[in-house]
Amino acid sequence: MDNNQFETHIFEKSNGDSEKIRSGIKIVFHALEDKGYDPIDQIIGYILSGDPTYITSHQNARNIIQSIERDELLAALLKFYLKEE
Repeated sequence: MDNNQFETHIFEKSNGDSEKIRSGIKIVFHALEDKGYDPIDQIIGYILSGDPTYITSHQNARNIIQSIERDELLAALLKFYLKEE
């Protein structure tokens, strides 16, 4: 199959509230730390799978992470990482 016959799909994300995302992810991070989990690994597991059981319910972290769309979370992380200063 010739790859030239496929067109690039346009992904349109909603513009999430970056402060909501920042504060939410901090709460989730600290809740995971409090429970003895590696927050980075757990959050990555959640982002990749969409499975909320990667996130503890401690401090309402599971509900908080589910209130943030995964595409918005990824977009915020990429923007932060790629931001030129």
